[in-house]
Formats: sequence, C-alpha cells, structure tokens
Amino acid sequence: MSTDFGGKGVKSDINVTPLVDVVLVLLIIFMVITPLLQRGKAVQLPRAKVVSELKHGGDPILLSVTPDGRTWLDKVEVPRKDLAEALTGEMVVRPGAPLVVKADRTLAYKVVREVILEVSKTRVVGVSLAATQLRPGEAP
Repeated sequence: MSTDFGGKGVKSDINVTPLVDVVLVLLIIFMVITPLLQRGKAVQLPRAKVVSELKHGGDPILLSVTPDGRTWLDKVEVPRKDLAEALTGEMVVRPGAPLVVKADRTLAYKVVREVILEVSKTRVVGVSLAATQLRPGEAP
C-alpha cells in the first residue's frame, strides 16, 4: 500500500496569523493594565540629577500631595490634621514598610515641610521623597 502526497513532499510553511493574534491581544491587555499599576494619586514629580532607589522594606506606603495641597494615602484622601493617625494605622497593617512622599513639583516647599512635620508625629523610621531622574541633556 502506498500513499501519495502529491509528489511535492512535506509542506513546512509557518502560519503566523495565530501568532499575530496572540501578540495583539497581549498588547491590548498591557495597554489596559499598565495605567492601573500606578499607585498613589497622580502628581508631577520634581526632576533631579541623581535619584536613588529604595533598597529595603518591600512595598512602600505612598503619601501624595497634590498641587492644591491635599494629602492622599495611596488613593484615599486624608485631611492633614488626621494624617498622623492614618499613617500610624497603615504602619500597623504594614510594619516596616518605607514611606514615600510624592509631592507635586509646583507645590510650595512650605506645604511639603508641613506634611513632613505631620509625618514626624508617627513612629516612621524614615521618609523618602519621590522624584524623576533627568535625562542626559535635559534642563531641570
């Protein structure tokens, strides 16, 4: 018994259509998910020449200060007079987590200083200030 394959042998072409479909679906998923990954309230961070990364503590507690001076603990607005109490409660839930302050670059330093003074009423070990690093040749 013999089988005939048309006399041309085995066809070894790659069908790329399923690959393109999968890549496009992954692209759409990443485009939808990426904005959701940003934590804290969205602010324009100040720019700096040298920016260091957090080396310890895992997932940080984010404290955002918007241009109008309002304070946000992650995505929840907290009045400044209740900030120390809210931070203490957050540190009980996540002991040892570092605190990162994201203050808008248009904000007066006086407001940032007042927020840090409120933070100092808690038993937080240290406060890190968030910034974006300048690209080479970019003006501050």
